[in-house]
Amino acid sequence: MGRTLTLVRDGCLLRIPLNFPHPRGRPPVASPHVIDVPAALAATQVKYNGEAGRAFVAALPELAAGYLARWELRLDGPSMHGWAALVLPVVRADGTPAALKLQLLDEESEGEPVALRRWDGDGAVRLLDHDPATGTLLLERLDPARTLHHVKDSREAVLVLARLLAGLTATPAPPGLRGLGDIARAMLDRTPWALARIPDPEARRLVADCAAALREVADEPGDRLLHWDLHYENVLASDRAPWLAIDPKPLAGDPGFDLLPALDNRYDPAETRWRFDALTDTLALNRESARAWTLARVLQNLLWNVEDEDPLEQPQLEIAHLLRHA
Repeated sequence: MGRTLTLVRDGCLLRIPLNFPHPRGRPPVASPHVIDVPAALAATQVKYNGEAGRAFVAALPELAAGYLARWELRLDGPSMHGWAALVLPVVRADGTPAALKLQLLDEESEGEPVALRRWDGDGAVRLLDHDPATGTLLLERLDPARTLHHVKDSREAVLVLARLLAGLTATPAPPGLRGLGDIARAMLDRTPWALARIPDPEARRLVADCAAALREVADEPGDRLLHWDLHYENVLASDRAPWLAIDPKPLAGDPGFDLLPALDNRYDPAETRWRFDALTDTLALNRESARAWTLARVLQNLLWNVEDEDPLEQPQLEIAHLLRHA
């Protein structure tokens, strides 16, 4: 891959090829299409990944052109993006709609094709092709205009998400994925440093309680294939199934660690306990273990707040308070 820049972000290793060679070493490909990088994507890449993000953004048009040529793809509409990836709707040579996803190669994106291959389209978007050198994916095309976030009945949306999680986490994690045990130990090691930087005594108590809950389960981290980011906007409609998951950041671990995105997205404190009960019932989880792993996930988010010098997120604190004695 040539010269790379190595950074660490939130415990994840980022390996950025600074020259971003074209797939298979091809020279730039002429294209009638201009691939624009959305300003919001560029801003978040620079904010969170610094020089690596700036290099990634600068290389995106040329990188995309290379994959359009390599995989014989034709652009089929405007680009889409989250904070981490650029997604281009494309059509394959045989006329099949698809989506080209370009992203930084890190520990999260490195595991995405592994998880998608293991699920093989069962409850998740299907992987069509993959370049491990850059983390670029070719995915089946879903309907980005119809996400689970648009389902007005929040309880119906929670139950859909719960059923998806039940199916996805029933799968044993393949070898080589990041393990929840390592992440748990890193969080516990980091907690004293964070506590010393939280001025509010009640917030400190909540963070300490989350860490105490994690200590109760850290020695049994589990071995299921976790999505780790299954919130309502990461569930899209499709023609072959009502709803499918996208954008996994996979881990090997306990399914209880996968519940928080259903609680803190579309957040409603009056619904937190109902949602938690619905999730644990649908996934057939031990309630005490699931409570501990959910508090561990709250701890992870609050540690990130402290590391980024951001205010502690109020919904996280409220969920911790509600679940301490749930």
